[in-house]
Amino acid sequence: MAAMTVHLDVVSAEESLFSGLVESIQVSGSEGDLGVNYGHAPLLTALKPGMVRLVKQFGHEDVMYIAGGTLEVQPDRITILADTAVRGEDLDEQAAEKAKRDAEEQMANTSTAELDYQQAAVQLAEAIAQLRVIQQLRKK
Repeated sequence: MAAMTVHLDVVSAEESLFSGLVESIQVSGSEGDLGVNYGHAPLLTALKPGMVRLVKQFGHEDVMYIAGGTLEVQPDRITILADTAVRGEDLDEQAAEKAKRDAEEQMANTSTAELDYQQAAVQLAEAIAQLRVIQQLRKK
């Protein structure tokens, strides 16, 4: 018996990254990680920087990175409106490592203003999330 599917759209300000049928998705919501399958209750939640794991129709998996956004679940459709979205295989590991080091250095500098510290913390979270997506792809 075939798995039940639902239509998913993953869209950023720059482009549409995915539009098609999925069996399930996993995302990093503002309140923690969550999974969505066919028949999930309607939901609207903010997303944190992190990985989106798609199980497409017939079990094929795909991984993406998003830098925040919104997840909307309706009975017939799931929509991810991402601030920034990148396919996992398009991530640059060296750039993510450099961004992580730069953010850590900025946070360690005690003379920075509070706003700079918060911006560095956001950059650090995004870099770590990108590196986790890259690590997940290596496991496949």
